[in-house]
Amino acid sequence: MVTALKRKSPLLHGTAKPLFFVLCLLPLAWLVWGAVFDQLGANPAEALIRSLGDWTLRGLCLTLLITPLRVLSSQPALLRFRRMLGLFVFFYASLHLLAYSWLDMGLGLNDIWLDILKRPFILMGFSAWLLLLPLAATSFNRAIRWLGGKRWQLLHRLIYPLSLIGLAHFIWMRAGKNNFAEPAVYGAILAVLLGWRAYRAWAATRSSTTSPLKSRAMT
Repeated sequence: MVTALKRKSPLLHGTAKPLFFVLCLLPLAWLVWGAVFDQLGANPAEALIRSLGDWTLRGLCLTLLITPLRVLSSQPALLRFRRMLGLFVFFYASLHLLAYSWLDMGLGLNDIWLDILKRPFILMGFSAWLLLLPLAATSFNRAIRWLGGKRWQLLHRLIYPLSLIGLAHFIWMRAGKNNFAEPAVYGAILAVLLGWRAYRAWAATRSSTTSPLKSRAMT
């Protein structure tokens, strides 16, 4: 009965992944349209750089949302979309870095390096991108077999610190204009998503330590 219900889930339909792929490209399509038709405001370069960063952070939040949503909704099919979403996070993060390097720094490698060392929020953003690299590089099945399940899972827990580093990058960037409203929203979302995982881990550890005591009490 359960298997039959899972088969009926629209998330398992053959068109679900292609549609999700197109959906993930919509923010980029909107930005390209805005750049071509001069709809990005008075400072299009800044708007493009910041929008790409915003969509990276949103993608990170959505990626972290999939597991609790799967557990709470009893929809294991949601896991089909986590890998693709994670790769799109890397894609938008790379475009964010490229836009900064090109539009802000004129692709001058020495200037980019000095800027990374000079401005802490740039260092935070670059560090988060570096942490994304191994996750994107090991997102395929052969890498899981090569690393082994446990080591692969341990490596992909880097998403937790990198999400906090990405948030720090965003907060530090907004600090220059003393605008913390939007970073506070992302901070609250990440606190809930990471807090849910911390609670689950604590509950699992507590359960494993209390089970032997219960067994001894029964014998």
